[in-house]
Amino acid sequence: MTTPPRKKLIETSIPLTDINAESVREKSLRHGLPSTLHLYWARRPLATTRTILFAQLVDDPSSRPDLFPTEEDQRRERTRLHGIMKRLASWDNIHDAELYRDARQAILDSNDGVEPAVLDPFAGGGAIPLEAQRLGCEAHASDLNPLAVIINKALIEIPSRFCGTPSVHPTEGVRTSDGAGGLADDIRYYGTLLRDTAYNKLKGLYPTVVDDDGKERTVIAWIWARTVTNPNPANQVPVPLVRSWWLSKKKGHEAWIEPLVHEDGSICYEVQHSADGPTGDKEGTVNRKGAVSVVDGTPMSLEYIRSESRAKRLGAQLIAIVADGDKGRLYISPDPEQARIANVVVPANHPDGDVSDWPGRINVYRYGMTQFSDLFTNRQLTALTTLSQTVAQVRERVLADARAAGMPDGERLENGGDGAQAYADAIAVYLALAVSRQTDYSSSICSWHNRGEKMRNVFARQAIPMTWDYAEVNPFSSKSGNFLGQIEWVAEAVENVPAHPHSEAMQADAMTRDYTNVVISTDPPYYDNIDYSDLSDYFYVWLRPMLHDVLPSVTATMLTPKAQELVANPYRHGGKDGAEKFFVDGFDAVFDRIRGTARTDVPMTVYYAYKQHGSDGVSTGWYALLEGLINAGWQITATWPVRSELSNRMLASGTNALASSIVLACRPRPDDAPRVTMREFISTLRRELGEELRTLMASGIEPVDLNQAAIGPGISVYSRYSRIVEADGSDVDVRQALEIINRIIDETLGEDGDDYDPATRFAIKWYQSYGWSGQQSGLADQLSMACGTTPGALVDDGIFEAVGGTARLLTPGELSGEWDPTKDAHTDLWEAVVRLTGVYATDGADTVVQLLAEVSQRFPSLDAIKALGFRMYHEAEKRGDTDTALQFNSLVSAWDDLAVEAHRYADSHQHGVQGQLDL
Repeated sequence: MTTPPRKKLIETSIPLTDINAESVREKSLRHGLPSTLHLYWARRPLATTRTILFAQLVDDPSSRPDLFPTEEDQRRERTRLHGIMKRLASWDNIHDAELYRDARQAILDSNDGVEPAVLDPFAGGGAIPLEAQRLGCEAHASDLNPLAVIINKALIEIPSRFCGTPSVHPTEGVRTSDGAGGLADDIRYYGTLLRDTAYNKLKGLYPTVVDDDGKERTVIAWIWARTVTNPNPANQVPVPLVRSWWLSKKKGHEAWIEPLVHEDGSICYEVQHSADGPTGDKEGTVNRKGAVSVVDGTPMSLEYIRSESRAKRLGAQLIAIVADGDKGRLYISPDPEQARIANVVVPANHPDGDVSDWPGRINVYRYGMTQFSDLFTNRQLTALTTLSQTVAQVRERVLADARAAGMPDGERLENGGDGAQAYADAIAVYLALAVSRQTDYSSSICSWHNRGEKMRNVFARQAIPMTWDYAEVNPFSSKSGNFLGQIEWVAEAVENVPAHPHSEAMQADAMTRDYTNVVISTDPPYYDNIDYSDLSDYFYVWLRPMLHDVLPSVTATMLTPKAQELVANPYRHGGKDGAEKFFVDGFDAVFDRIRGTARTDVPMTVYYAYKQHGSDGVSTGWYALLEGLINAGWQITATWPVRSELSNRMLASGTNALASSIVLACRPRPDDAPRVTMREFISTLRRELGEELRTLMASGIEPVDLNQAAIGPGISVYSRYSRIVEADGSDVDVRQALEIINRIIDETLGEDGDDYDPATRFAIKWYQSYGWSGQQSGLADQLSMACGTTPGALVDDGIFEAVGGTARLLTPGELSGEWDPTKDAHTDLWEAVVRLTGVYATDGADTVVQLLAEVSQRFPSLDAIKALGFRMYHEAEKRGDTDTALQFNSLVSAWDDLAVEAHRYADSHQHGVQGQLDL
C-alpha cells in the first residue's frame, strides 16, 4: 500500500494575521525591495510568497507522530514553526542569518535532507522564484513574456552566476564581493558612466532656466498642454486641453498657471504664486465629458477631440517650467526659447511597434496613438534612443575592465558563461533595465503630481491612459524622475537579492514546458484583469534593441508573444465567450500537465487575485480557476486569504472586506476517486466543515478572513470526488458547490445557539432581525418569551432598552463606559462580547486587558467570547453593518495578544483568576 504524503503546514494552520500585516507594511517600503528593479504588474508581496513557500515545504507536526507523538508535542512544534514564519514575514529580517538557517533546516528536515527545486511557470515579476531562492531552494522561473524573463534573470539567475564576484571598475572605493554586492557596485559605476556619456551628447537639449532673481536653475520638468483647434469658426486657434492648472497645492507653496488670451486669440501662460487659484469647473479645461475653449468658452466633445487626435492635429504648448530651487521646487513661466529647444527632429532609428487597442486599458489608441513612438515627445525619443545606444558602448568598457581585473573571456551570458564576456552582458542587462525604467518617467503620458510636487509615471495603474497636460522630465537633473535615480533603484534591488543557490529563468510556454521533479508555486494570470503582453510592449520595444545581442533567444520576437498568452482577452479571442473558453482550456491544459510530472509529495500552491465583479458579485475568473484545477484532476486542500490592504481600511470605507488574493494548496486527486450523490456530499460537508471552522477560529485568523479560508475545507470535500450527481443525473458544478458551502458555513457559525444563555440567545436573534434599530415593545415580549427571558430582565442586564413602547439593543459604543465584571451580577455572554468590543474601539487594548482578566472569573473559558465575536462579525457583515463588523473584527483579530497580556496582568495583580485564560 502506498504511504500517503505527509501533510504540510499550509494544509493545517498558518499565522495569517501576521503575514497579512507584514504584507500591508511592505507596501510602504520602497528602497531595496526587488520590485524596484523594474515595474511589473500584480506582483505578490514578498512577505506572502516567502511564508507561503515555507508552509508549503515544511511538514505539519501532526504528520510526524514519530517525532511528535502527543498533541501537546505537536502544538509546541507548530508554535515554533509559526514563530519562524512570523519572523520570515518581516522584510527587516532578510539579513538575519540565524533565522534563515533555521528556516532552511526545517525545509531540509521535511524533504529528506534535500533542498527542493521550486518552479513558477508564470513567473511574472519574480516574487515566488526569488523567495524560493532566499529560502535556500533551487529556483526555476519561466514565462512566455520576455519582459518577465529578463526581470527574473536579473533577480535570480545573473546574481547567482556572479555571487561573490568583486566589482571590476578601475576606480578606488567599495569593491565588495559579498553576495551580489560586486554587481551592485558596478551597476552604479557604469550607470553613472552611461549617464555622463549620454549627457555629453545631449546637454544642448536640456538648458537651464533663469528664475525671477536672475539665477540659473536646473530644470526638473517642463509642463506641456496638448492643444486642439477651437471648433468655433470665428476663433480657429489652438486651445489647451488641461486637466488642472495647479502646479502645487502644498500649503504655503501654492502655484498655478493662469492662461492669458490676447486679442488675436493667441494664449500665453503665467505662473501665479497664491492659494486663490482656480477651483471647480475652472480648475482645468478638460474632463471625462469633454472640454471647453479658454478663448471663447466654446464646448468641445470628446468625440471631436478624438477625431482631431486621430487626424494627427493635436499640438502642444509649453505652459510652465519646474526648476530646482534652494528650498524646494520653483515654478517659472515659460519662454519661447525653451519651447524652441525642445522642438528637435525625431531620431531615425528610434524603437517602435504597434500599440494594441483594448478600450478601458489602453485608451491612447482611441486618440490616434497607434505606434509607441506616438507616446513620446521628439526630445524624449532623442534622449531615450541615445541612452539605449550607449549601453552597447558602455558594455565594451565593462568587458575591458573585467579582462583587466583578471577575468577570463569565457562564453556569453546566454551560453552559460561566467567570465568577462558574460559579466559585461550582465551589466548591460541591468543598464538596459534602468533605461527601460526611465521610459516610465519620460513619456507624454507622464504628468505632474501637484500635491507631492513630483513626477507621476506612466503606469500609475495597469493601463496606458490618455494624458492632457503632461510633464516632460529632465533625465539629467538630480531630482524626481532622473536617470541616476533609476540606476540607484536597480542597484539597491540587486544588493538585496539572495544570489544563492544557483537558479535559472527561461522563456517557456506553461502549456508545453517540462515539470519533472519540481515543486510548483505559481501566480497565474488573472483571467481578464491585466493585459500583460500589450502593456509589456511599452518597455519591450526599448529593451529589445539594447539586449538583442546579449539575450538573443529571449528577444527574438519583435513584440511580446500574444496568441498563446493565457489571458481572457475578448478582442483577441472572438468575444467574451471565446475568451472564456480559451482561458479555461488553457488552464486545464497547464494544470493537467503539471499533475502528470511535477512532485506530488508536496502540495502545489496557486495564487489568485480575488476581485468582485460579475452579475453575481464574484469574478468569472475565480470560478474558471477552480474549475480548471478540478477538471485537471486536482483536489484543493486549503485556501488562505492573503492581502496587501488593511481589512480595517476596507471595512471602514464601506467596501466588501475581501482579501486581495486567495492562495490555494492543491494535491492530485486519485484516479479512482469515487462519485457521490448530492445528499452524500452535503452530509460529508456538514460533518467536516464544522470541525475545520473551529480549528480556523482557534488559529488566530481574522473574522474578516474566515469565510474565504473556510472555502478551502469546503471545496476540498467537493474536489475529492470524480463526480457529484444530483437526483436528475446532472453534475454539481463549482458555482453550486460554493453556494452550498457558504450556506453550511452560515449554519455552522450559528449552530451553537442552543448552548447560549437566554439573554445571548435573544440578543442574537434580535440583532439578526432588527440590528440596532428600535422596534415595537411587543416584538421584544414575544421573542424574549421564546428565548426564556423577559424584556425587564434584559434591561436589568444592561444590554437592552425599552422606553415608551419602543425597544432596542444597546450598541457597543453605548456599552463602552465604566464596567466592573466582578461586581456585575448579570454578566451574560452577549454583554461580555459587546462591552469588550465597545471598550476596545474607544479605550484600546490596555483597558480590555484588565477587563479580560476580570471577565475570566465569570466564564470557565474565554473561547466562548471569542467564538461569539466571530459570529457577530459574520452577522454584521451579512446585514451590511460595516461599522459594527469592523469593531468585532478588531477585537477578535487582537484576541490572542490580549489574552496573553491579560494572563500577565492577572499574575502581576494577583487577581486569583479562576477562569482559564486562552494562551
